Amino acid sequence: MTDSSQAAHVGRIPMRKGEFIALAAFLMAINSLAIDIMLPALQQIGASLNVENENNRQFVVSSYLLGFGVAQLVYGPLSDRFGRRLPLLAGIGIYICSSLGSALVPTFEGLLILRFIQGLGSAATRVITISIVRDIYGGRQMAEVMSLIMMVFMIVPVIAPGSGQIIMLFGSWHLIFLFIAVMAAIIAAWAYIRLPETLRPENVRPFTVKSVLGGFKLVLTNRVALCYTIASTFIFGSLFGFINSAQQIYVGIYGLGVYFPLAFAGVAVFMSMSSFLNSRLVGKFGMRRLSHGALLGFITINTIWLLALVFGPHPMPFFLFIGFFGLAMFQFGWIGSNFNSLAMEPLGHVAGTASSVLGFMSTVGGALIGAGIGQAFNGTALPMVAGYFTVSIIGLVFVLIAEKGQLFQPHNPAA
Repeated sequence: MTDSSQAAHVGRIPMRKGEFIALAAFLMAINSLAIDIMLPALQQIGASLNVENENNRQFVVSSYLLGFGVAQLVYGPLSDRFGRRLPLLAGIGIYICSSLGSALVPTFEGLLILRFIQGLGSAATRVITISIVRDIYGGRQMAEVMSLIMMVFMIVPVIAPGSGQIIMLFGSWHLIFLFIAVMAAIIAAWAYIRLPETLRPENVRPFTVKSVLGGFKLVLTNRVALCYTIASTFIFGSLFGFINSAQQIYVGIYGLGVYFPLAFAGVAVFMSMSSFLNSRLVGKFGMRRLSHGALLGFITINTIWLLALVFGPHPMPFFLFIGFFGLAMFQFGWIGSNFNSLAMEPLGHVAGTASSVLGFMSTVGGALIGAGIGQAFNGTALPMVAGYFTVSIIGLVFVLIAEKGQLFQPHNPAA
């Protein structure tokens, strides 16, 4: 059903469009919450669990992202066989249990294992939420809805680091894990009560090795889907690289201290504004025109930023750094949701498996790229900015392959 004046009126439980967008955004925000709320606590976690190497604190983020990426291979096929609701709620249950365990764990190695398991559970919210959106919407309408979801979703990076900072005023980092467990339980209850089953009976796929591998083949042999996924992987790698080293840059280089969450939130606001504008413009201009233009803008900004960092004063004045960063992430907001929609568009008949494979590739690949950028941190912002420049160029190469060298050309009126 694609009537934008209605909402996911797919099952026995009706849901208006606004509530559907809000619920989808908060389901996906469970993942973001587990990352962003941790950032102010990394230093305290390292001190509490005797982590000697400063860069090793980044593994609290990387281990979660790896679990989040790997599990996506499973949830898509499961949701194509058993429907969206059951695997979704099971995944959130795993997330809640591992969050509670993380609040009690006595060692850094144990925390990393539980963070990996937490990512395994959270993967359900990413894969299945996108599958649900694809069940209901297609083409530019899907891109519009995904942009609105991303706009609401971006509230989390705005408030999460500050929330983590506030929580630590009342106790240790352990309370953060208790907080995210409670928030996940509330969102799970909302989904249980209000979210209908959106998988149509004719789209049910058997859960067999042959069926799963067949679905993967459909994804991996589609040039457009595969190349946009690889492009997204590199672009998201830059974001993960920043997230890994954000605390070291904002606090270590610029000495923001308790004001670190405000700087983090400021950049997130740029991304949220970008997602909102994308939702308003994508219906008129199409996904390709907007995302291709944003990618070229991303490359241009990253090039100037890198040159200014190499040939300018060290460290770069904070107002310049945050200005370049905000402009780059504004372009990122137009790239992310549109690239994801372009990758999913040819694969609606295997939405769950498609979302699974594409999510696995972009998350695991992006996490590894981001870990490499983060581990290259040397007391300056140069590794991060050089990483942004490099991945943006690689992203352009794969978009050109997907589009056979022609940018800005919609394949059909809906794209």
